[in-house]
Amino acid sequence: MNKLGRGHRDKVQQFMAITGASEKVALHALKVSDWHLEGAFDVFYTQPQIKAFTDSRHLEELYNRYKDQYVDMIMADGITVLCNDLQVDPQDIVMLVVSWHMKAATMCEFSKQEFLGGLQALGIDSLEKFRERIQFMRFELKDEQKFREIYNFAFGWAKEKGQKSLALDTAIGMWQLLFAEKQWSLVDHWCQFLQARHNKAISRDTWSQLLEFAKTVDTSLSNYDAEGAWPYLIDEFVEYLNENEIIQQGQPIDWSLKQR
Repeated sequence: MNKLGRGHRDKVQQFMAITGASEKVALHALKVSDWHLEGAFDVFYTQPQIKAFTDSRHLEELYNRYKDQYVDMIMADGITVLCNDLQVDPQDIVMLVVSWHMKAATMCEFSKQEFLGGLQALGIDSLEKFRERIQFMRFELKDEQKFREIYNFAFGWAKEKGQKSLALDTAIGMWQLLFAEKQWSLVDHWCQFLQARHNKAISRDTWSQLLEFAKTVDTSLSNYDAEGAWPYLIDEFVEYLNENEIIQQGQPIDWSLKQR
């Protein structure tokens, strides 16, 4: 490793610290991913041999530690215990990433199949390994494609069973959580607009299109196309911003200063 430049050495050390891998494994994963940390994590955690190391007895022990005493599932109380064991706040966005990996159907619940299948796919069969993977999951939020998948997953995960739409209060809470990660500066105005003008449940189309709006339309709205195929709610939001003079026409607001 002495022949590596400082930047590459730092990545090797960071990779080893997060994954617990050897220097040889770290170098291999980073080299095949062209020295991109996120790609190296994917290489490391999706290797078949990693999954083979999970011990089914240890997986069962973990499940039984958090399983509800009345139903064969992990419910809210068990997830609270899990968060305490992981030293993670239950409201931390990384728990959404955990649920995405487990393909959980409902917020605050893990079926046995979801929990065991998710842990096995991640190569986790102990609390120590689980804690090690948490940092990797935080890195996944920085990957644009994975963030999109997690964002879209969140709609079905957070809505009530049997409902097609997402309750407004829940949607607002999820947007504030997700866009804090992506630092969309209009998120608070969006939530205030919904509470003042909409006050109804959110459709899947509005949910998915808002991410596109946040990604493609700048905060000055200078590239907003009124003739575009945005849901009516997003068009009304733009009108709301202009009516309330929240946007200085043609001039982007310097949100970077506000966020520091």
